[in-house]
Amino acid sequence: MDSFIGIRFKKETAKRFQEFSKIHFKSHTEAMATMLDFFFYNEISPRERLGPTGRTIEANLKKRINAVIAIMRDMEKTQTKPTVAMIESLFQTEEPKKKPLILEKKYVEEKPKVRFQEKQNHNNEL
Repeated sequence: MDSFIGIRFKKETAKRFQEFSKIHFKSHTEAMATMLDFFFYNEISPRERLGPTGRTIEANLKKRINAVIAIMRDMEKTQTKPTVAMIESLFQTEEPKKKPLILEKKYVEEKPKVRFQEKQNHNNEL
């Protein structure tokens, strides 16, 4: 069995460590060993900043995405829709009204269809 050694910490720090250790690890020894290994293998100091956190990166990305969306909407309103409307109006053709030629007769004579005709007898006339 491994032997233990006592290390003196301030009460507030010890309580914080105990709470953290209970949440993430089985024992306080495992928690401390894992933290030391993390700093050793990643070759970083606990005192240095790692840069922006996930929350700040996410907030910056959301701002940039919203800005891009606003730019695209503005382009659509001011450039795309008016251009499409102009192009469509160019390609829309109305059939020209048919004007009669000067020489063409304006009135076409149509013979009405006769539904019933009298029967003519040629024999009776003789």
